[in-house]
Amino acid sequence: MKAAASIGPPLAGGVTGAGALGESVRVALAALERGASARGGPLPAGGPQGVAAEVARVLGTARVVTRPQGAGPGVLPVLGVGESAALDELTTLLAWGSADPADPRCAGHLHCPPLAVAVAADLVASALNGSLDSWDQAPVATVLEVEVVAALAALVGFSAAAGGSVTSGGTESNLMGLLLARDASGPGVGRRRILCSQAAHFSVRRCAGVLGLGEDAVVTVPAGADHRMDPLALAAACRRVVAGNDRITAIVATAGTTDLGAVEPLSEIAAVAAEFDTWLHVDAAYGGGALFSDRLAPLLAGLDRAHSVGLDLHKLGWQPIAAGVFLVRDAALLAPLAQRAAYLNPDDDEQAGYFSLLGRSPRTTRRADVFKIAVTLRALGRAGLGVLVDRCHDLARHAAGVIHAHPRLELVADPVLTSVVFRYLPRHPVGPEESDRINAALRRRLLGEGRAVVGRTEIGAGAGSVRLKLTLLNPYASVEDLDALLDLVVDAGRTESPPTT
Repeated sequence: MKAAASIGPPLAGGVTGAGALGESVRVALAALERGASARGGPLPAGGPQGVAAEVARVLGTARVVTRPQGAGPGVLPVLGVGESAALDELTTLLAWGSADPADPRCAGHLHCPPLAVAVAADLVASALNGSLDSWDQAPVATVLEVEVVAALAALVGFSAAAGGSVTSGGTESNLMGLLLARDASGPGVGRRRILCSQAAHFSVRRCAGVLGLGEDAVVTVPAGADHRMDPLALAAACRRVVAGNDRITAIVATAGTTDLGAVEPLSEIAAVAAEFDTWLHVDAAYGGGALFSDRLAPLLAGLDRAHSVGLDLHKLGWQPIAAGVFLVRDAALLAPLAQRAAYLNPDDDEQAGYFSLLGRSPRTTRRADVFKIAVTLRALGRAGLGVLVDRCHDLARHAAGVIHAHPRLELVADPVLTSVVFRYLPRHPVGPEESDRINAALRRRLLGEGRAVVGRTEIGAGAGSVRLKLTLLNPYASVEDLDALLDLVVDAGRTESPPTT
């Protein structure tokens, strides 16, 4: 047979099946190390202007430059610079210009350092590029997702009837919970209402808006002195909704608030939801990781009484983003998501055993994020992950003790999970506005100098509410690392405080 003639000019690049992956990975790993070494701290120094200037310098967009083979500047030149060159220069840039969650001084957000085994598994998933919208695009990954969902549902306390899917994170899980709650409530008179704590994640309001209910459909319930939703106040709010001829579509409880890590009284909230015959969704994006820990799992008592639960394993699960999980106590509750597409899940294929996960997610194309989760769960087991959770909890308790004993620091509350909220106190008394300015400025100073990533939030309202936050998700950090980080905070606070007269 005569050999077929090639079509068009030679192709640039290569796919993973053509052996190009190994060389690309070697280039990327070398550039990662080089960029991180150049950074020298948990994030680049120079602040926003310095980072933008370095991006412009590398891309050549700050001025006209000459590129190899006549390529123009920017991320889309007429002629490319080549695979190795682009990967090397941009990986070096990204590694230099990232906030590194593996650095103990990077403790500002629910931003974990991913486990090496999970990162490697994520690379495998990327290389194979499966999509979980049809069996024939991801045969094993499809089955693995069912297995992972079943294992995590059992950890929550759900029965074998449970179902769910891997999501992009807590916001998508909240959206799914509220979507199913809306559809389960059926038609009726009065406006649909969603009740949640004043400490609930902002995505609850956003999801209500996306679902067409309006952000103002959300009714916030006061929290008690322990920063958790008050079940008595929740019941009273439910009665007011019903008395106003509106309908309760869902109650959202939070297991691990973003700032203080508070876990709301789930059993009591579930009793209120049952009294008013309404859907209970639990946002356990942060606190769900406590289920791995014998010490902390009791905090989530009553979680099994929820209709739906959202978990995020890219927090206390040490996964590369994204690794959310949405669970329902009965897979039949997922029925509103059901879809039939002739090119993805024809009925006769499913009857023949080629089942699809298309009806378990609002997304169509969905990468195999389940693979890294499966590898991690099997590698470490519940006990191994529990050790990591307990270690981060220990670090939070140590930090709280240091803050409580320090004359220039004030602790807001004892840590529940792994976050510690506090503020810097100047040597001399200042007003609330000045206290806010100093705490905000010291944090920006640390960011701009590239020395530390410390979180910022507000406790209460008005002047005097600004607080600092350590979110401790690095189980490999030491108590000495935390002591040094708090010393940096105090030093920056002294610098930002006005001199005494």
